[in-house]
Amino acid sequence: MSFSQLGLNPNILKAVKEQGYTSPTPIQKESIPVILNHKDVLAAAQTGTGKTAAFTLPLLEKMSQKPNKKGQKSYIKALILAPTRELALQVSENIQTYSKYLSLKTAVIFGGVGISPQKASLRKGVDIVIATPGRLLDHMSQKTIDLSRVEFLVLDEADRMLDMGFIHDIKKVVASIPNKRQTLLFSATFSPEIKKLSNSFLDNPKLIEVARSNALSEQVSQVVHYVQKDKKKNLLAFLIHTQKWNQVLVFTRTKHGANKLSEFLNKSNIPSLAIHGNKSQGARTSALSNFKSKKIRVLVATDIAARGIDIELLPHVVNFELPNVPEDYVHRIGRTGRAGNNGIALSLVCDEESQYLKDIERLTKISIPVKDIEGFTVPLLKKVNKKSDSKNRTNRRDSNKKTTTNHRRSTRSRNNSR
Repeated sequence: MSFSQLGLNPNILKAVKEQGYTSPTPIQKESIPVILNHKDVLAAAQTGTGKTAAFTLPLLEKMSQKPNKKGQKSYIKALILAPTRELALQVSENIQTYSKYLSLKTAVIFGGVGISPQKASLRKGVDIVIATPGRLLDHMSQKTIDLSRVEFLVLDEADRMLDMGFIHDIKKVVASIPNKRQTLLFSATFSPEIKKLSNSFLDNPKLIEVARSNALSEQVSQVVHYVQKDKKKNLLAFLIHTQKWNQVLVFTRTKHGANKLSEFLNKSNIPSLAIHGNKSQGARTSALSNFKSKKIRVLVATDIAARGIDIELLPHVVNFELPNVPEDYVHRIGRTGRAGNNGIALSLVCDEESQYLKDIERLTKISIPVKDIEGFTVPLLKKVNKKSDSKNRTNRRDSNKKTTTNHRRSTRSRNNSR
């Protein structure tokens, strides 16, 4: 099947063709006709399989069928919510690419930057808004955005928004838009919480799941190295040097850890930058740009970047520290092996993380192969006294939500006071 068989107009097809896309991915092939048929959608697919185009292309098609009247100011017809700034920017860039030959205006709004330019953009009139929930509520409270005529609502990476504690913000946003609308919920993973959310916001949705929930891409080769905590940095530097890796995305659990690791790599003659929530938006954008252009070899990131980095040929992802929420592992390693390309995901696992590894293997239903590296790894991990029941895992997730939510609220307060 080609994109031309999906019912998209020539202007959209021209933009898609210029990107080198000829055939839709499974999630695109399943979703686009359903969305064009005015149905609500609850969709899940492996990360890196084209979910963004799966909802943006049909939305652009439907909006192009009802252009603004001559001289009419644009108003917000489509609202897309994303959990992070990076993902909001990524979605915005994709929409601008696909709508290149359409007369549609787009605005992306998120925190960490000045709000005045966003207000100015909204005053001029836009058709599509891509927003993070916190900054969107800022605009709503200041009455600088009008959502009264929204026809399409998209919740992108909805599971991540729930993990980050955005549920109450989402409910406030949904309460302010028309009940008569088309709602699309897209996610890389399904969970009971996601299905409960869909029951609240979607009207008899079409369920689309092109791969097993929480499945990992077959394009990604996974490896675990058992290593003592104090040898992780040296092992990482050794691998980068000896394997001649030129582009590596490394994940840590904390911002402080990301900074320390980046400093160590730079001292080891491996150009590196860190990206996390305490970095300014300018610094985050610059670091990502330098990484994409290969001006630096390593980008060290917290999970804030797990769903906002889209590099088609990224060859390596390293879990310097395993996430304590197993679903985050799926999104981390989904940064490689994208768009049909092969990728490698390595995890450096110490004694304290043995339970996290078990949780990940239980979620993904696979046993990740363990590989030894002489002089660095250990044959087995020592057992650490940690409870493995689901209640304990839920407590870890709830703790993450609380921490992230408190940070987000304090950040929003700082932004409002500027």
